Amino acid sequence: MKDVAEFSSVWDAVADTPEEAATLRTRAELMHAIEAIIEDAKWTQAEAARRCGLTQPRMSDLLRGRVSQFSLDALVNVVTALGRRVRVEVEAA
Repeated sequence: MKDVAEFSSVWDAVADTPEEAATLRTRAELMHAIEAIIEDAKWTQAEAARRCGLTQPRMSDLLRGRVSQFSLDALVNVVTALGRRVRVEVEAA
């Protein structure tokens, strides 16, 4: 029987370091928040892209959860373009 590694999250499984996992997790959380804002507004991808200053293919990448394609800075810029702000909360691991 093979040894099976256990991880506390998918991000821990795919990242090389705990720091990288934390960054991936945060980017994914921001992407989910952006997706919820767009869904609530009932915008098309093209309309959402225009409002966020992105191309429609780039918005498609965001809505498909392509985490590796977006930096935290880029996602904060999108949130800001949607009239929201990002609040950071630090908690014990």
